[in-house]
Amino acid sequence: DRQGRTDFRPWETVTIDGEHARDFDDAISIDRLPNGNFWLAVHIADVAHYVTEGSPLDTDAYERSTSVYFPERAVHMFPSELSTGLCSLNPHVDRLVQSCLMEVDRKTGAVVRYEMHDGVIHSHERMTYDGVNAILTDRNPAMLERYRPLVPMFERMHELFEILNMRRRRRGSIDFDLKESQIVLDDEGLVAAVIAAERNVAHRIIEEFMLLANETVAAHLEQHHVPSLYRVHEVPDPAKVEVFDEFITT
Repeated sequence: DRQGRTDFRPWETVTIDGEHARDFDDAISIDRLPNGNFWLAVHIADVAHYVTEGSPLDTDAYERSTSVYFPERAVHMFPSELSTGLCSLNPHVDRLVQSCLMEVDRKTGAVVRYEMHDGVIHSHERMTYDGVNAILTDRNPAMLERYRPLVPMFERMHELFEILNMRRRRRGSIDFDLKESQIVLDDEGLVAAVIAAERNVAHRIIEEFMLLANETVAAHLEQHHVPSLYRVHEVPDPAKVEVFDEFITT
């Protein structure tokens, strides 16, 4: 399985997900180049290596169409041996990935060079959003000590996030920063409450990195005239814009 793939196993790599995440689809590596730019790698689990087009797995997944996540369990498109096993970027084991490597200008946040690889990684740690936030925002002594070898990497992530976020704002992007709903169950498995899940800097770091990788891959596909599906936002109805403009003016 590893033959012909780029070996990223020596790289410092981590996953960052929610506390109760059941599978890990993406992982991050980040370094600083001699010229001061960032060398960011976004690794995505290579499900297609195991699920070939037209195979029984592919047919069954097509019938199911998506994974469904409930508060206490998940019904996956694929058997657990894949969904939470071989296709989940679990820590301390080798996993196959598709990787987008991007050199990001340290001043402008622009991608000045990129590479695409079929790779293999060996995640060093399964991190949570709260854990990374405790390191970067709270500077929690216990967490800083526990993850001491990885702290410089998290600090590089935070530095790059601020550069990318500032670039996106300059481009006119609206950062809604909306909270997601979190369902709280009681001992009998019934809904006890629906609360707003707290968002922190770690959520925003991962979102910014995934957005950059998506844009880089989309630009690559367009440049090479690969037929692709895009979600676009059509020009709004002028009459509705006028009504909205009157409303917000007040």
